[in-house]
Amino acid sequence: MKRREFLRGAAAGVLGGLGLTLAACGQPPAVTNPPTSAPPTSPPAPTAAGGEQPTAAAPTAQAPAQGSSMPAVEWRMGTSWPIALDTIYGGAVTVAERVAELSNGMFKITTFPAGELFPGLEVLQNVQQGTVESGHTALYYYVGLDPAWAFATALPFGLTAQQQNAWLYHGGGEAAINKLGANFNVISFAAGNTGTQMGGWFRREINTVADLQGLKMRIPGLGARVLGKLGVVTQTLPGGEIFQALSTGAIDAAEWVGAYDDEKLGLPDAADFYYSPGWWEPGPSLHAVFNLDAWNKLPKEYQNFLRVACWEANMNMLAKYDALNNDALERILAKGKKLRVYSDEILNAAQKAAFELFAENAEASAAFKEIFPGWNSFRQKIQRWHQTNELPFNLFVKNNPI
Repeated sequence: MKRREFLRGAAAGVLGGLGLTLAACGQPPAVTNPPTSAPPTSPPAPTAAGGEQPTAAAPTAQAPAQGSSMPAVEWRMGTSWPIALDTIYGGAVTVAERVAELSNGMFKITTFPAGELFPGLEVLQNVQQGTVESGHTALYYYVGLDPAWAFATALPFGLTAQQQNAWLYHGGGEAAINKLGANFNVISFAAGNTGTQMGGWFRREINTVADLQGLKMRIPGLGARVLGKLGVVTQTLPGGEIFQALSTGAIDAAEWVGAYDDEKLGLPDAADFYYSPGWWEPGPSLHAVFNLDAWNKLPKEYQNFLRVACWEANMNMLAKYDALNNDALERILAKGKKLRVYSDEILNAAQKAAFELFAENAEASAAFKEIFPGWNSFRQKIQRWHQTNELPFNLFVKNNPI
């Protein structure tokens, strides 16, 4: 049976099987057929940014019944990624493909790599203005517009991927981000996560805070501002430009994601020292962003298709990176590259500077001031929980290999 026919005819929900593998992140989205409206117990899809969001259950989506007359819709999605980075660009592709399948081809989204429609670091602005209806990006690229956008992606010394998903889906995070998004005429949903990132490539070894003074590094978001406090000269470059800048010495260091993507970008050929961990991005979310006017014109079924597709992209990207990164790291180390861990001196200084920066941001941004207390309380509670159960387990298996 063809996949599209299966999706159209499933009675109990195609995504129910997906839930067996994604159960750790809560109740998965379900696809039901044929009702044309959600069951009374289903949480309503938002019709405006900051509207009601699900807290204990994921979105539901109903595939159109055979013979239904759903409208034909065609959207464009600009992204921040080159096509060569198949996993992160794949988040956008997953959203587009799933929406097309769920709508029986009636809702089509065409994805575009960074630079084809507009620069990769200008996705939010172009979605806001309606240049395109949708985008796929890391919202912390836009902390220059409001530092509160960092919450959508990652804060230094913040949440791991599992913790970030818990905050977004069950800790009020998604509603908080979309309240901020309303100021920019957008609504967004998590549609990818890279997991804890690596700490970047350096052309020379660094051991102390003094070693950071004057160092030129490619790094975005609040992590860049923290390193700036420690004497680093930072800049934001899209992925496709990092290799040239690092290999020519225009910059001394650069971070991207992790071993799999860094290898694809050629970064191991541009520097010798590879640092861990990426304390500025312990669990960064990528988001699908939608122009709010275009979103509100969609039928509820199409809105639900988008939310289901984003959920799947979010879970799939994280799983794929986790499956690929170790093999890539082994290939990198086989070339003689040197793996290093940040010193406690650097980590302690960075953490202190990070929380000083958070206090400054709360003074400068009303949105940051509103979101931070709840986020920080959630961070403290979930870290205590994971230190109670996951940390002892991980330490045991690390110290007792078999």
